[in-house]
Amino acid sequence: MAATWDVQLPTDEELTVPEVKLSAVPLRAAAFHLGKYCEGINNEFMLCRNELEDPRKCLNEGKAVTSCSLEFFRKLKKHCNEEFTAYYNCIDRSSADYKFSPCRKTQNAYDQCVLENLNLERPEYGYFCRVRVHKTDRPKVIEEPDVYEVPPGLPEDYEKYDAKYGSRYPFFP
Repeated sequence: MAATWDVQLPTDEELTVPEVKLSAVPLRAAAFHLGKYCEGINNEFMLCRNELEDPRKCLNEGKAVTSCSLEFFRKLKKHCNEEFTAYYNCIDRSSADYKFSPCRKTQNAYDQCVLENLNLERPEYGYFCRVRVHKTDRPKVIEEPDVYEVPPGLPEDYEKYDAKYGSRYPFFP
């Protein structure tokens, strides 16, 4: 993206946040519970991104998403480290494309641990595909409609010709 001198970019201090330093396999293994744990914060961030169409205006919401993820993984490490490690190692080593199906036994142990200690039930299949209304405290963005000039039309007395090869619709002459 090209930027001009008029564009105000955030400073390094505004952009610096602690990162979630995990590879794809642990993130994939924890995705369902992480999505449920941080659902409200993620929805707030996505609402901000879609309404304002400028990622610079949603930095605080993005920081909240990262801190929620870090909080979830700290709790997961504290309470269910063994079960989670066994589960993501199974996903990593059982298939080349990281399928969940060979690891149902370790998944069950992991799900039970998360349910008992974090009080998070694994969302059912299709949970994240459902339409939900997100309630927010942010003011609603009022979009002004685009106003276009109406191009000048043809004068009424302009001579109109029939189509050279007939109508493009077979039922109309």
